[in-house]
Amino acid sequence: QLQAFGGGLVQAGGSLRLSCAASGRAFGFYAMGWFRQAPGKEREFVAAINWNGGTTVYADSVKGRFSISRDNAKNTIYLQMNSLKPEDTAVYYCASDTLIATFQRSKGTGGNGVDYWGKGTQVTVSS
Repeated sequence: QLQAFGGGLVQAGGSLRLSCAASGRAFGFYAMGWFRQAPGKEREFVAAINWNGGTTVYADSVKGRFSISRDNAKNTIYLQMNSLKPEDTAVYYCASDTLIATFQRSKGTGGNGVDYWGKGTQVTVSS
């Protein structure tokens, strides 16, 4: 089970940190990632991290502003979001898969093929 939390309302230029806690799986063996879906838009890839944190990938739209990390001892991943923009407003979902390559391949498909999804958390950025 995956549960994302930490969303909220923030002004443009502000920061938020999302967390995703995992249970019921061998967390340390799985790649993890974040997707988001804004109202009326397709779900899109945000960031992913491999099993030991050694490899990270980002969508171009968040590169340099967002940072994904994980703490395997706590079965938790994080998404530090800085310099937030109104266009970052969306429901953010965490997901897991055996391979980070699945996240990379799913960049243009909104996460098709990614194995497991959690419930989302709303992030709203006001202008």
